[in-house]
Amino acid sequence: MQSGLYIVGTPIGNLADMSPRAIEVLQSVDLVAAEDTRVFAKLAAHFDIKTKAISHHEHNEVKVVDSIIQKIESGLSVAVVTDAGMPGVSDPGFRLVRAARSAGVPIFMVPGPTAAISALVLSGFPTDRFTFCGFFDEKKLRDDNKIRHTIIYYESPNRIMATIAAIARVMPERQIAIVREITKIHEEVIVGYPADLMRIEPPRGEIVICVAPAPTQKMTDEEISQIVNDIVADSTKSGAAQLAARTGISKKEAYKRLVGDKK
Repeated sequence: MQSGLYIVGTPIGNLADMSPRAIEVLQSVDLVAAEDTRVFAKLAAHFDIKTKAISHHEHNEVKVVDSIIQKIESGLSVAVVTDAGMPGVSDPGFRLVRAARSAGVPIFMVPGPTAAISALVLSGFPTDRFTFCGFFDEKKLRDDNKIRHTIIYYESPNRIMATIAAIARVMPERQIAIVREITKIHEEVIVGYPADLMRIEPPRGEIVICVAPAPTQKMTDEEISQIVNDIVADSTKSGAAQLAARTGISKKEAYKRLVGDKK
């Protein structure tokens, strides 16, 4: 193998998705930098990969990057893998790639499955523009709602129902797709408005949430009034901000509506 850093994508569920090139590279490099060496050991056993592996994860990435680059500069070939999917996509990897780029060592891409893109395509939502926001963070949801095209989140099954409820409060007019267990036996896509999906059985497994683009047509007065009734118990100032975020009307107009309703 030519000396350099090899970014190797691995299956996100179905081992049959492992590419022949990925197997060949992992068998041939001098060293594999793995997110979890125990997880990689199972993959390696399945594909008869006997290459030595070292740990490279979010907690030690800063410490080990320099030593990995030094190994490559000395003439070794190093592959980086995560537990599943593409290194660097909500997983360790970007710091190592950045360091390799800065050091001027060769970098090679060995592409593989990515949960975010797979879920986007499965959702049926527009793919011409989208934003991947990593793991869902409710504190950032109102800012995320300013993104008017398709949004993609990762989420855990333990928090999925609370996440659907949060989206229902802030983005009630935007459909969501809950995509779970991609490439596995129980692969499933559930599409609907968040308020409707709050009544489903809590999904299990690996989950990706896709949020459809915001509708181009503004809500009717009746639809806005229904939302006003939901949040009128809040203080006028906070309620106005919430109403503006959920309907697309100005904060000034939202304030007027709430003041009138509270009278």
